[in-house]
Amino acid sequence: MKLDTIIHGGRLVTASDTTRTDLGMRGGKIVAIGQGLAKTHANGAKLVEAKGRYVIPGGVDVHVHLALPFCGTTSADDYDSGTRAGAAGGVTTLIDFAIPYGEESLQQAVDNWSSRAEGKACIDYAFHLAITNWKRQKKDISRMIDRGIPTFKQFMIYAKEGWQSDDADMYGALELLSELGGMLCVHAESSRVLDMLIERRHSRAEMKKHGAYLHTMTRPNFIEAEAIQRAIQWTKVTGGRLFVVHMSTGDGADLIKQAQEEGVKVLAETCAQYLVLDDDVFAGKDGHLYATCPQLKKPADQKRLWRGLKSGEVCSVSTDTCTFTRKQKAMWKGDWTKIPMGMPGLETLLPIVFTHGVLKRRLTVNEFVDKCCTTPARVMGLYPRKGGLHIGGDADIAIIHPTKKRKVDWRKMQTNCDWSPFQGWELAGFAEHTFCRGEQIVEDYKFVGRNGYGQFIPRSNPGLR
Repeated sequence: MKLDTIIHGGRLVTASDTTRTDLGMRGGKIVAIGQGLAKTHANGAKLVEAKGRYVIPGGVDVHVHLALPFCGTTSADDYDSGTRAGAAGGVTTLIDFAIPYGEESLQQAVDNWSSRAEGKACIDYAFHLAITNWKRQKKDISRMIDRGIPTFKQFMIYAKEGWQSDDADMYGALELLSELGGMLCVHAESSRVLDMLIERRHSRAEMKKHGAYLHTMTRPNFIEAEAIQRAIQWTKVTGGRLFVVHMSTGDGADLIKQAQEEGVKVLAETCAQYLVLDDDVFAGKDGHLYATCPQLKKPADQKRLWRGLKSGEVCSVSTDTCTFTRKQKAMWKGDWTKIPMGMPGLETLLPIVFTHGVLKRRLTVNEFVDKCCTTPARVMGLYPRKGGLHIGGDADIAIIHPTKKRKVDWRKMQTNCDWSPFQGWELAGFAEHTFCRGEQIVEDYKFVGRNGYGQFIPRSNPGLR
């Protein structure tokens, strides 16, 4: 068997096993796994030495926003810088959210987002579709699923942006998607109480006194928890399938666990930032930079989310990457309601979870692979093509050193952002080498890929565990 590339001597890590062996690629696929490939098949093949390294499936970030018009500006990382950042962090597939604006159809949203990605993406990508007008857009759901887009998103907030769905919309979407085999992703925050709390604090005196810390003061945990509880109820009575995105609270994890024990078809992700940052950052000089939606919570929430990853009620880790520069963040001018909400994260997803999960013994290396690679691919209909190391799967691979740390410095990263929420942190788990469908896109920690290599990946219907 002629091979294009052989990874030799590494420890292949899957969600269930760790094996010291070789791996061979050909035509963008994994075609051989076994001892001695470097000796028996090396003729003409590129040999990549991985002794003392972990060889893992490429990361799958199922929640990103690239070049997103939002909060009066457009997020700074597009499909060029964003996918380069992903590659440098060992991510080989991402899922963005195609959002219809105004009277646009779901098809127009797909076309718009496809035009942003084509010719720029360096890694593979897929789309979720946001439902912003259920009555008008529901007729297109079946056709979108046939196109390989089986996951849809509804926002329980963002009325001003024209994105908000009410309870009846969610109920209808869950009903229909239950019939068609799709899944509903939900941004769960209780909008009317949230808006009331914001209005109470929205005064010059309060803003002068508290600054960006008002972002956390007006978003207590029950804002997320109540919304998750409501979404679970509609999922339970419709028999639908629900995926709670960017869950930030321990209260939410408790609700997800209880619902799963009752047989409700619900899963939840969290994001890397919720595992390692807390709301004390808002009290600092640059606190406004950290504004996200939902916002960072308390240390107790971090601990509960880590436990949830270990026990399973939190199924995966993503980033909710939505990058804004210092200049863009400065639009707030002291008014926390005008901060562009979001942070960069693609390049640091795997390093954060590896360093603070595996090296701190919160997760095994196999659980790390499960939460960042295999389960997100499986849940979102990308598996077995993505998310694993097996013959016939795409040769999406990251090679990482088990202990070597690199200092986070935005100046040396692929992102367009001029700050990092993890600036100066020492993290292990950056990709020494990254392959996407067999093509090497990172070599010796340097990006060597090319624009336009990334492909749109149609997905099968989601697989709830």
